[in-house]
Amino acid sequence: IVRNIKSTHEFDALLKKHSTETGFPVVADFYSDGCGPCRMIAPIFRQLAEQNKGKAVYVKVDMNRQHELAQRYQVRSMPTFVFLVGGKVVNQFSGAGEGQLRQFSHSAIAQAEEENVVLTEESLIAYYKEKDPEKDEYSVREIIQKCAGLIKNNKTDKCYGRPAFNLGRKLRKKYKVMPDFDKRFTPENADANTEEQKEKSRSKSKSDEPNLHLATMEQLEEELQKRLDEILEAENEAAVDDDAEFQHSWTPSDFPERVVIVGGGPAGLSAAIYAARAGLVPLVIAPPIGGQLQGKGVDVENFPGIHMDTGPGIVAKMREQAFEFGALFEADMVVKVDASSKPIKVFTEGGTKVETHTVIVASGADSKWLGIPGEYDMRGGGVILALPVMERLFFGKDVIVVGGGDTAMEDALVLARTSQSVSVVHRRDSFRASSILAQRVITHKKITVLWNTTVNEILGEDAPLVEGIETSDAPPRKIVTGAVLNDIVTGKETILPVQAVFVAIGHMPHTSFLEGVVDFQEGHAGYVKTKAESTWTSVEGIFASGDVSDPIYRQAVTSAGSGAAAALDAERYLSEYGLGNEAAEFEAELLREMMEDLPSREGEYNAYEEESNRGKGMKESMAADKEQTNDTAEERRMESNKAGTDEDHIEL
Repeated sequence: IVRNIKSTHEFDALLKKHSTETGFPVVADFYSDGCGPCRMIAPIFRQLAEQNKGKAVYVKVDMNRQHELAQRYQVRSMPTFVFLVGGKVVNQFSGAGEGQLRQFSHSAIAQAEEENVVLTEESLIAYYKEKDPEKDEYSVREIIQKCAGLIKNNKTDKCYGRPAFNLGRKLRKKYKVMPDFDKRFTPENADANTEEQKEKSRSKSKSDEPNLHLATMEQLEEELQKRLDEILEAENEAAVDDDAEFQHSWTPSDFPERVVIVGGGPAGLSAAIYAARAGLVPLVIAPPIGGQLQGKGVDVENFPGIHMDTGPGIVAKMREQAFEFGALFEADMVVKVDASSKPIKVFTEGGTKVETHTVIVASGADSKWLGIPGEYDMRGGGVILALPVMERLFFGKDVIVVGGGDTAMEDALVLARTSQSVSVVHRRDSFRASSILAQRVITHKKITVLWNTTVNEILGEDAPLVEGIETSDAPPRKIVTGAVLNDIVTGKETILPVQAVFVAIGHMPHTSFLEGVVDFQEGHAGYVKTKAESTWTSVEGIFASGDVSDPIYRQAVTSAGSGAAAALDAERYLSEYGLGNEAAEFEAELLREMMEDLPSREGEYNAYEEESNRGKGMKESMAADKEQTNDTAEERRMESNKAGTDEDHIEL
């Protein structure tokens, strides 16, 4: 359904195929394994690929490996989605926006269908005979030739694609009716082309194959590329999704779940491990993003027991551990919780309703934006949330990092490796980040800290056209050229020329689905209120762990600890209320009733009973033989003693 691109040549060959054989649009997802939003949007991307099968082609491009493609399409943040029709870029945006992804996908499909037309000479002649009889056939042929001349690399005299469709619109505007078009591509034609190619490949004789001993360098390169393409195609057909087991391992049952965990970060996965080891078979409902820890592309240095591993690596290990102990996973987003009656009802974005006795909320937090002019317009054009990026995209560039926490410090240090300069903009006169990270930033020779400063506006301009990349008539993208900074002490505004702005100003707990259900903390908007020294919320059966209830520490290790505590609290709650494995109890009760309902078989032949009696008889027979043997031995002993006494008497 979703193809992973392994080389630039493979991507170009894919574009050529669907530009000349199928007419399908190509939707490319530029991602990275260390990008949290990339993993969040991945299930939606796959879902769209399934829904639009036979209408569009969906591919994934790993930015860590395909540097050339990322540079070609000016990808500056992740995820970035590029929509191509006929090999031309028709749309492009960055960020995990499901609405935009769906909208631009449908737009690309609609455009591809519009351009899947051929205006034949015969059809246009018939059209003019009806609408404008004075137009002679020579003039009509000239119109067709002009239309064909507008098509780049058109080796035929046919008028097709966007020029044909635009010509039809002009004629409709003049004569109120469009001419009749033929379809340029049809499913039957595409299948026929594929089968024809396969047949040619099969019927190719040995003499047709190149003689590699006599081949030129060009022929050798062509043959090598052909064989590499065949290997790649075979690998794509046999490809297996590594996250498949964590997508939909849950099957609905007629009984409520004992534990449902909302969230797949350190808190949720720790709760899953503890609950699974307790035999509660927890259900984890979350997109496979792994929370904020999933977005840590740098090595995690403060997670006990973990040395030289990244956030995605830690999350992968935790998921595998929970899965091995019996936790179930459902890749979906929780949108509503109904605790008005028992069992509790959990509703997902995909339309699933799950009934459960307990809910552990570990949904983490969402990144916050600045909310200033220019920010939204240039997302993907240099405005980027705090997530792992490839420093090479900003090699030798001037960049800004906005924020004063650990994430801002980490981003600044990573960017300082390759950027020309890094300016950290912070609204206070001291960082709230850990001392060691803050000290590294302050003492770094390529990093400048702008204290008591805010960003008022992000400036930009239209992105320049890239040579060799065809684009449609869509509005050009905007890229960052600078930022308007404000000194909150003096009130003075300055413009700082930069090519990127990284936003790392904190997070807002993802708890909107609990509004009106549980109580929230006063003074900390969005944070769930828990009872002292526990994870219990204001509603029995609902427990909160991780960043949803922790406005102070907000660390991966503290989240993991609170997740374990929530699992223990949920286990005690189930025990106190006698809520066990209802499915197993029902099966046992059903089996007991079935055994009781069995009719009496007194007097009937029973092989098992016969075997039992036979065994009983054998035991009795063996016991009798043993007793007889003992009696015989006793008699012999007594006779022997008697004989001995008589002998003694004679001797005396």
